[in-house]
Amino acid sequence: MWRDEPGVPSLVFVQLLSSSAIDQNAVEEFRAIMAREGTGELTLIQTQAQAPLRWFREVYPELDAEQATRLGIACAEQAQLTSFGPMSVPLVSAGTVAEVVQLLTYLPVITKAVITQFDRQPEDLTIRLSGNAGEPDLDCLVVTYCGLALMRLIDLLVGDTSEVTMHSRWPEPSVLSREAWPGRRLVFDAPLSYLHIPARTLHTACRFPDPLAYEVAITDLQQALERRAGTQDFTRRVRELLEDRPGLKTIQSIADEFSISSSTLKRRLAAEGTSFRELLQKSLLDRAQIRLLDRSTSVSEVAAELGYSDVTNFSHAFKAWTGNSPSHFRRAHQHP
Repeated sequence: MWRDEPGVPSLVFVQLLSSSAIDQNAVEEFRAIMAREGTGELTLIQTQAQAPLRWFREVYPELDAEQATRLGIACAEQAQLTSFGPMSVPLVSAGTVAEVVQLLTYLPVITKAVITQFDRQPEDLTIRLSGNAGEPDLDCLVVTYCGLALMRLIDLLVGDTSEVTMHSRWPEPSVLSREAWPGRRLVFDAPLSYLHIPARTLHTACRFPDPLAYEVAITDLQQALERRAGTQDFTRRVRELLEDRPGLKTIQSIADEFSISSSTLKRRLAAEGTSFRELLQKSLLDRAQIRLLDRSTSVSEVAAELGYSDVTNFSHAFKAWTGNSPSHFRRAHQHP
C-alpha cells in the first residue's frame, strides 16, 4: 500500500503545494495523482500519511541530480517550524541546537525517505544523510531537502549559524545562485552527504525554550517509535545497530539484539533485498570516510576503530570499496 512507501511528511507536502517552490502546473499534476489514488490534501494531513516519492518522479519525469538539487533547495527554503507533525512541538520548544539535532533520532516517525547516522567527535558533530527512495535522483532530492531544511530551522531558532554546513555527494548544478540561501554553506562533490555542526554551535541556545513541553513531546515520540518497531523494516534497524563500532558487530550479535537466530535475520534481510554483509560493508565505508575527514585522527586509529588488526588490511579493504587508498582519499577530501 502506498502509505508504507518512502515519502514526504503530509503537512510538509501540503505546504509545499501552496508555496513558490513548486509551480502551478506541477501542483495540478500532484492533485490529479492524489485524486486518482483516492486521497487529497486534507486526507493526507488527517491520516498523517506520507506523499510517496514516486509521485515526484511522475510529475518530474526528467528529474536528474541537477534538477533534484535545485528543487530540494527551493523546498527547503519553505521549511517552517510547524511543518513536521509530532516533531513540531519539541522543535519549537528545544533549548539548544543539540536538542534540535536529537530530533533526527525520531525521523522515522514522520518519514522513511531519509536515514540519518551520527558521528560525534570532541570538536564537532557529523550527521550522515542517506536516501531511501531506491533511486539516486530521488535520493538527491530528499537528502538535499532534509539537510537544508534542518539547517534553515536551526537558523530560525538561533539566528546566524553560518558555521553549520551541508556537504552533498552530488555535483554542483550548472545553474545555481551562490548569492541566495544557503550560499556557500552547501558544499558539493563530497564523498558522502552529511551535515557538519561545530560543537560550539550545538551549545547555542534557542529562542523559545520550554523544557517541560520538550520533555513531554520527546516521550511521545519515543513511544511512537517503539510502536513502529514491531512493523518497521529490519534493514533500517540493522543499520541503526551498526552505527556504533560496526567493525565489532557480527550477524549473530545483531540477531541477538532482536532475539532471533542469525538464519532468521538472513531471511528477513533477503526478503527486503539486502544482506548483513552488504549493510556491514556500507556502514564500515561510511564511518571510514567520515573519520578520515577528521585530520586529527590517524589512519591507524581509524583502522583500529573499525576493527581491523592493522593498517594494511584496512587500506586494502578501503581501496576495494573506493578505488583509492585512505591517504589519497584524505588528500582529496579535506574536512572544512
